[in-house]
Amino acid sequence: MCVFRFHLFPLRRFSLAFRLLICCNYGMASIFKRKRKVRLSNGKAVVRQSLKYYTRLRDANGVKRTIPLFIDKTASQQQAAQLQKEIELTSAELVDKYREHRQKPLSEHLAEFRQFLLDKGDTEDYTRLTHNRIERLLNGCKFMLVSEVSPSRIQRYLAERRQSGLSVKSCNYYLTAIKGFFNWMVDDKRLSENPIIHLKGLNAKVDIRHLRRSLEPDEIRRLLETTAVGPERFGMSGYERSLIYRFATETGLRAREIRTLTVGSFDFDKLCVTVKAGYSKHRREDTQPLRKDTSVLLKDFFLCGGKLPTVKAFGGRYNQLTKRTSDMIKADLADAGIPYIDEAGRYADFHALRHSFASILHESGVSPKIAQALLRHSTIGLTMDTYTHIGLYSERDAIEGLPDLSLPSGESQRASATGTDTSAGWTPKRTPLSPFVDNHTPTGMGRSGFEPPTHGFSVRCSTN
Repeated sequence: MCVFRFHLFPLRRFSLAFRLLICCNYGMASIFKRKRKVRLSNGKAVVRQSLKYYTRLRDANGVKRTIPLFIDKTASQQQAAQLQKEIELTSAELVDKYREHRQKPLSEHLAEFRQFLLDKGDTEDYTRLTHNRIERLLNGCKFMLVSEVSPSRIQRYLAERRQSGLSVKSCNYYLTAIKGFFNWMVDDKRLSENPIIHLKGLNAKVDIRHLRRSLEPDEIRRLLETTAVGPERFGMSGYERSLIYRFATETGLRAREIRTLTVGSFDFDKLCVTVKAGYSKHRREDTQPLRKDTSVLLKDFFLCGGKLPTVKAFGGRYNQLTKRTSDMIKADLADAGIPYIDEAGRYADFHALRHSFASILHESGVSPKIAQALLRHSTIGLTMDTYTHIGLYSERDAIEGLPDLSLPSGESQRASATGTDTSAGWTPKRTPLSPFVDNHTPTGMGRSGFEPPTHGFSVRCSTN
């Protein structure tokens, strides 16, 4: 492997076979010039050599490689010997085999990671969002190379972003994106290990910025009735928006999923709608059942509009549902006199219709497991804890179902039956501090309160 061996053994005096034997015995890499036949204009064939020298080596993984060197022979011999030495050290794990990737700018790795996400089927929106989060974090921490990555600097950057107003949930999204980036580098043999694998996200429940609520069935009816006769918004008539709200509330589909539906996604014979795997959140084809009355309205709407199976189902003049669905429903809620943000600070945006779907399933007595399947949640906890909202009247009915504690105990009833109860006929004195109450209900107050009970969507809304 040492260069001085060329001076001890003037190899050019010997045959080619002997020179190769000497190189192999002493571990030196051979160099050569590439040759190719060229036919001249007079028809004569001549052999021409390349200007540069080349060497053939087996890398640390055992793969044969032809590597270009220099025009100068001595420099080429030294470079070939150096390459051979590095390969042997790498095979013995004495050098960093990831050196090439460590010297490569992180921006180039990130561009290749973005292409990887697109190639594996992620949507353009998700890919752009993930790329922007990673890029913003790398620039904020001033990381140029992998060797500069510091977990403490990432934690400091996220802490500063939280102090400037970024929510804990958003910070966790940033951390998830950057960890996924470095995990990809490990899987793609660019790094030996993830330098920030030990970083953990914070508890997002302590800093909820956009808490949603579910709409009561009567509120949904008011929204549908008012919107159906409302003005055009975002290229859609009031009736089309009303139909979208009803469809979203009865299927639990997300706005992004509804945006991808075409007329061909609906099967009115089987009363179902299918979301393709590429547009579903968990990358799986989903089929949701439809109510009979709603499927009739949808079928009539598509027929009246003359829409072909390949045309987007909703969107009006824009031919696609707007991405500003929260602004759309906010305006329609205002027309219906329903607050977009209630007194508790909870929002009734478009995704709140999915929360309403979960809550109505619960109020209707649907099994939690069936509700989880309809909402397509990975865990039952997400269905019951996040999306299911218990109304005041449900809690009141539950309290009314408790046993009446003002009734006499079993022992007192037995004593009264045998005539040995000395306190028979005694009536507790009603005082402000007395725990006993009679069974009289105040006038005008029914068991369910002032508001009459509702029973799901059995009453069809007017479509005029």
